[in-house]
Amino acid sequence: MVAALLTVVAQTGLGDIVVRDFAGRDVRLAAPAQRIVALAPHITENVFSAGAGDRLVGAVAYSDYPEQAKAVPRVGNFQSWSLESLVALQPDLVLLWSSGNGIDTLPVFDRLGIPVFVSEPRKLSDVADTIRKIGKLAGTRAVAEAEARRIEHTLATLGDEYRREQPVSVFYQIWNEPLQTVNGEHLISQLMALCGGYNVFADAPSLAPKINIESVLARDPDAIVASGMDTARPEWLDDWRGYPSLIAVRSGALFFIPPDHVQRPTARVLLGARELCRQLATVK
Repeated sequence: MVAALLTVVAQTGLGDIVVRDFAGRDVRLAAPAQRIVALAPHITENVFSAGAGDRLVGAVAYSDYPEQAKAVPRVGNFQSWSLESLVALQPDLVLLWSSGNGIDTLPVFDRLGIPVFVSEPRKLSDVADTIRKIGKLAGTRAVAEAEARRIEHTLATLGDEYRREQPVSVFYQIWNEPLQTVNGEHLISQLMALCGGYNVFADAPSLAPKINIESVLARDPDAIVASGMDTARPEWLDDWRGYPSLIAVRSGALFFIPPDHVQRPTARVLLGARELCRQLATVK
């Protein structure tokens, strides 16, 4: 027992791991987590990026990247997961998505004595920060730090390369029916800024507002970027050709980026950033 305690002290410095989560809570572990449950697909992905994929004992539906994530047992989906299934996995750490899972579940975990790290990445810098924090909680700091630095370096390089004096106005379309976009608080808006663009719906009051066609016509963006459901360009993106007065239509600036590359706050945001920057660079 003494030897085990000394090992923990050596790993953590003071026998305690303390990480501040996105809800402003100090998450404290006596030793690196060995059994982790991730309650959102993007969290699962970030656990692998932090070098702790082998610690995952539970995840939710659509946790499909990397390939190894598909083999992790499911406890439900991010909106409806089973507490009984989760507890049966005997986790020593749960990673919870605040806006997706609901932070109101925290008291349940407190009563059960299960440590919870709350994830709510809203900024590009939060991607690297999340990976660093997971690495600290799982005892995989070296891997996590290397990946975090790679992300930061790549984003900084793209920003330097694609910065422009007159930003391109962009409408990002999540879906067509209902017509939906993102506001300025969303990470996607930061991607636009990185690539020399700005979000025409940055002032919308909610994070992912439903809008109407008239509002898009009124703001007349230089470019329209669509996501959709998977890696295939959505057919509804071409519906905008029915509005030839739009600048984006006249200039052929109807772009597509796979949603997982921009809507999941993970290391794959680098793929989305490169593609978005390349696309916006073609807009005069």
